[in-house]
Amino acid sequence: MNIVEILAIIIPTALYSAAPLVFTALGGVFSERSGVVNIGLEGLMLFGAFTSITTTLLMQDSVGSVAPWLSIVIAGIVCALFAIIHAFASITLKADQVVSGVALNFLASGLSVFIIKQLFGKGQTDFITYRVDKIDVPVLSQIPVLGKWFFSSIPVTSYLAIILAFVCWYVLYKTPFGLRLRSVGEHPMAADTMGINVIKMRYIGVIVSGFFAGIGGAVYATSISGNFSATTIAGQGFLALAALIFGKWHPLGAMGAAIFFGLAQSLSITGAQIPVLQDIPSVYLRIAPYVLTILALTGFVGRAEGPKALGTSYEKGKR
Repeated sequence: MNIVEILAIIIPTALYSAAPLVFTALGGVFSERSGVVNIGLEGLMLFGAFTSITTTLLMQDSVGSVAPWLSIVIAGIVCALFAIIHAFASITLKADQVVSGVALNFLASGLSVFIIKQLFGKGQTDFITYRVDKIDVPVLSQIPVLGKWFFSSIPVTSYLAIILAFVCWYVLYKTPFGLRLRSVGEHPMAADTMGINVIKMRYIGVIVSGFFAGIGGAVYATSISGNFSATTIAGQGFLALAALIFGKWHPLGAMGAAIFFGLAQSLSITGAQIPVLQDIPSVYLRIAPYVLTILALTGFVGRAEGPKALGTSYEKGKR
């Protein structure tokens, strides 16, 4: 097996695995750029996965293959509303943002499992019939070499995640809204002096993060896992949080880091097909993403400076 064939296995799987991380990391960028730490990305992803699988199961008999796509949108909206809990606690009540995020994780886990047991009488759902399938992009998939690498056997959600990263970059760095959002994360008092509503902008940042994290969890559930249980997400939200830090709180950096972690995750799937990795015990490949996360953050987080007011509650009139 030559390098071209190896990359034809690794790259599509990496993009496939990275899509949920990209969506969630982008959501985290909006929250943390506004000055609110969002440890609750894990819980938001989990609740998004729960919502998408449940709604897909309820709708698939009536709307067929459209069900998972509708469920992704519904999951985003539900998690945007769910994120208001974190916003209210950390912005309005000025609670510790890390504690609030951790509490959100526990709430999402407990509530979703409770509802699942009430609906299905067991700790997990049935598998959905219709998923977000992998596709070959017409014409582009026929391009020699590159077609097999980037345009074959990849779900649409992976392309949407990459496009969204560029849209988020434009919104944050090229629009008045993005300037206002970043300003309340850097110097909220100065932003307030200029007439920017700090509380409103921070609420928007957290709600947007909930929307994207819900989509990330829904994409994971409808394209990768196919059902829901308490262990469906299993650390994906924390990987996304690491990706946004590794990416220096920048949409394109977060996307690149998420793809890097997606590549690490894909090795546990593709390792058996790659000669160099065939003899490595599968358990080592499964823990590779988390080891790489630690190494990446150990090596880079010291150089990555987050928004100056990140994690700091704002009280009008107080320095």
